[in-house]
Order: sequence, then structure tokens, then C-alpha cells
Amino acid sequence: MRHVNAPARAVVDLSVITSNVRQLRAHAPTAELMAVVKADAYGHGLVPSARAAVAGGATWLGTAQMGEAIALRAAGVSGPRILTWLYAPGAPLAQAIQADVDVAVSSASALVEVVAAARLVGRTARVHLKVDTGLGRNGLTPADLGDVLPAALHAQAEGAVALVGVWSHLAFADEPDHPTVRTQHAVFADAVHLVEAAGAALEVRHLANSAATLTSPQVHYDLVRPGIAVYGLSPVPQLGGPEHYGLVPAMTLEAELATVKRVPAGHGVSYAHQYVTTHDTVLGVVPLGYADGIPRHASGTPQRLGGPVRVGERTLGVAGRVCMDQLVVDLGPGASERAGDRVELFGTGLDGGPTAQDWAEAAGTISYEIVTRIGASVPREHVGLEEETA
Repeated sequence: MRHVNAPARAVVDLSVITSNVRQLRAHAPTAELMAVVKADAYGHGLVPSARAAVAGGATWLGTAQMGEAIALRAAGVSGPRILTWLYAPGAPLAQAIQADVDVAVSSASALVEVVAAARLVGRTARVHLKVDTGLGRNGLTPADLGDVLPAALHAQAEGAVALVGVWSHLAFADEPDHPTVRTQHAVFADAVHLVEAAGAALEVRHLANSAATLTSPQVHYDLVRPGIAVYGLSPVPQLGGPEHYGLVPAMTLEAELATVKRVPAGHGVSYAHQYVTTHDTVLGVVPLGYADGIPRHASGTPQRLGGPVRVGERTLGVAGRVCMDQLVVDLGPGASERAGDRVELFGTGLDGGPTAQDWAEAAGTISYEIVTRIGASVPREHVGLEEETA
């Protein structure tokens, strides 16, 4: 649906998400696929994106925050299994368990809370033990796993939990030849052996994120967990863009020019005049800024234009500083654009236009940040599988 009062929008093609998931399944044909839809599906819209991923063959969905997992169930997403993994003490575990959401256990205290919540609702909690195999982030260290496992098996014996999974996360998955990939894989294999030898009948073992799904088949196990690749962005741009892996970016960020005006040579543009026109020219104001998620680090100077903007068939750059709610493009002296004309900040790139990766390089960051930081002030317009996923 077009938001007529919004001067900018993020258009998300759900059919592209479906196609990307099919491609990712082909990259890991021996494993099931969990589409990670955390962070509002990387900014693409939680529920529509989840449904589009399921249409492409995802049998699992993953969210970091428990509220998103519960929201998926509340929206009627009932077919796939859902795993949630990042929560603090006091999280709504009972509600998640009641909603048939799998939960990760990353500490002894988390297990205590999960068991208590399962007893409260009278339902067995499906648990995935998260092992810190070397990332140094969330998860049980191998030593902690040895201490927690007996308590988890005791809780399983009484019916409070079912140990259905063991999982971990790689530190250097985007560098598939990095020695830590092999080291973490070995630690993970030991953890799986320990849990299974203790008597747990695991359903899934999972280690591979987007990068490992595409580049490290040795860690695919029973389930892969692509995130950014679901939305058509490459997790390993130094090895290949989306097209190299059969993926297409699903989000296009577009706007209408708010103002077009002619200015003389020597005219300062935006705050602090870090861009000054070198000749008579035409400026166009785009009604998007850092409050909408456009990185201020992608500001431009006459020597180095900022983040790319497609205007008609031309790709130009941000002129001057990105402001809170607007940015400026130098359209050139012969510009014929008018207020209301469409511009594209990033899209599929298939037509030669700019991509989220281009913006990432302009801002010195990664494409993940570009799409996830697009704020709620920018309406999401879902197209493609809208009728099937409504």
C-alpha cells in the first residue's frame, strides 16, 4: 500500500525474499533452513518477511528478542518452529513457552528460569543449549556446559524441558579460511558429543549463519541460520556480491525530491558548508536524514561525494552533510528534475543503481547496518507476495 503522505518509503519485495530462501536452501541441501527475522526482519518487516521466507521453504524462524517470537505466533505464523535466544532475567518465558516457541539457554540462571516457567504453564519447554565456542559473546563456555548439562537432563527427566538442540555462532564466518572457523567447529563438535553421550536425543545441531551457509558446507549440520542473505545482501562482499550467490536485495529505499533550486557558484550546501558549489548548479533536497537511518558518515565534499543517490538514469552523491531529516544532491547545471521526482538511495543494483553495499562503503560500515537502521519514520511498502502473506 502506498503511503501518500510519506515523502519516502522502503519498498520490500516479498517475492524476492521467497526466492532468496530457495537459493539458500540450494546452497545447503542437506540441512533445514532457519530464516533469521530478528530486528524486524533486518528492517524489512517482521511478519510479512517471515511469511515470505516460509513460502520459500524455511522450516524455522529465528528471533533474538522474545517479543518478536511471541508476535509471530500472535500473528498466526504457526507452521515453522521458532527459536528465540537473547533475553535477560524476568523475560516472558512462560508466554513464549505457551506460544510453542523454542528458547535458548545460555547460562545456568537461564535454565532455572526456563524450568520455572515451564512448570508454571504446565508445558514442556523446547530448549537449545547455546555454547560459546570462541566468539566470547552469549552462551555457555565448554566448562559451563559440563556443569549445566546434568541439571538440564534432570529437568528433561521430569518433563519440564526437552533438549532439542545445541548451537553456537562463528566469530569469523565471513573469512571462511580463518583458523578460528576450524577451531570453533571442533569445540562445537565436542559439545554436541558431550550432550548426546549424556543421553539427549537432539533434533538439530546448528552453527552456520549466512556466511557459513554460503561458504562453509562442513558446518551446515542439520540446520543453517541465514539472516542478511535472506534479504539478498552478501555477508561476504569481499568474496562476491549477491548475484554471485543467486541472491537479490529485497529492499529499495526511495523518495521524492522535496525541493529543486538553482544556486550560484560558491554557494555553501548544508551544515558547516563542507560542500561548496564550484559552478552554477541545481540542488535537490531529499527528505531523508539520519533520524530516518541515513548514516551521517555518508556525507560528501566536492572531493569525495557521499552516499549514492540515483536520479533518473544518473547516480550522484550526497553533497554536504546529511542532516536529521534531509540531505542534498548536486543535480548539475543542466538538471531538468522537478520537486516530486523520484530518487532511489539503494535498491537491487540490477539496473546499475546504488545498493545498500554501496552505502555501507560510503559510510565505512556493513550492509547489515544500512538496512536495519532505516527508522520507523520510513513506511514499509510490501509488494510481491502481499496477498499470500497478508
